[in-house]
Amino acid sequence: MATVIPKVKLGSQGLVVSLQGLGCMGMSGNYGLPKPEADMIKLIHHAIDSGVTFLDTSDVYGPHTNEILVGKALKGGGLREKVQIATKFAIRHVDGKMDVCGDPAYVRSACEASLKRLDIDCIDLYYVHRIDIRVPIEVTMGELKKLVEEGKVKYVGLSEASASTIRRAHAVHPLTAVQNEWSIWSRDLEEDIVPTCRELGIGIVPYSPIGRGFLAIGPKLAENLTDGDFRKSHPRFQNAEQNKSVFERVNEIATRKGCTPAQLALAWVHHQGSDVVPIPGTTKIENFNQNIGALSVKLTPEEMAELELIASSDMVKGERHAFMQLTWINSETPPLSSWKGN
Repeated sequence: MATVIPKVKLGSQGLVVSLQGLGCMGMSGNYGLPKPEADMIKLIHHAIDSGVTFLDTSDVYGPHTNEILVGKALKGGGLREKVQIATKFAIRHVDGKMDVCGDPAYVRSACEASLKRLDIDCIDLYYVHRIDIRVPIEVTMGELKKLVEEGKVKYVGLSEASASTIRRAHAVHPLTAVQNEWSIWSRDLEEDIVPTCRELGIGIVPYSPIGRGFLAIGPKLAENLTDGDFRKSHPRFQNAEQNKSVFERVNEIATRKGCTPAQLALAWVHHQGSDVVPIPGTTKIENFNQNIGALSVKLTPEEMAELELIASSDMVKGERHAFMQLTWINSETPPLSSWKGN
């Protein structure tokens, strides 16, 4: 029997999405070479037909090409009306180096460029992809508020933002969602960020809920990474053999449960609360089907406790990201009173 994908309210601002989304980044690179466009459009269509309508992209994926791909996939057949498009801005490359920009003029130009690439009139959910620590968050949010008022953006979110940055942003314009890495082995958001979102009525969108694939495949994945796969630079993949025990424990419980390790990892994220909408990415229809099967995996309190032991242990070797300085731990911005503009 096919899995029915429920629709849920993401946050308290009115956005309704499928309970599980689809991360589109890997379709256009980052995890190796870009995949054939026709195959990826077929995958996106399959996702929509299956009831997964919450599509996640960014202007930096590709770079830029992933938004074009998503836009092409939604041409005709009334598909635009069926989906909720989330995209992001703020990460850019200047003179070959990665930079983060939250300046108002850049916010506006990035939005206009994304609308053009996606070939749509309005972005459903527009995230600040990373926080520019040179610009008060109130300034960045002020421009996003204008874009909402102009009808170019429906809802606003932040990605990798601290609790205090979330509070300051939300005071300018209500946030619909906060996106952050969250999985069995990436839990640094639980102490402050999750409670803050719940207090303010902000939905939580976990990215990499299957540990960038490691919790599905284990060390073999790290051994077979191709050139151009930026997971090669991630400390946990560089310490894959030491992290083998985490995968083995997940796999052992999944085998006992009669599901795959990927499904178990995803089910664990889903069991964190009804306000949690993970966005696992894939480039294969069979993996997509497996991922939506995770919605049927029910975990008992005892199984959650068993997974909790893995998740809270010291078994994990290495930071969760190659650029920890670009995560929420370094997302405090100057006070608004310091802003002189450009």
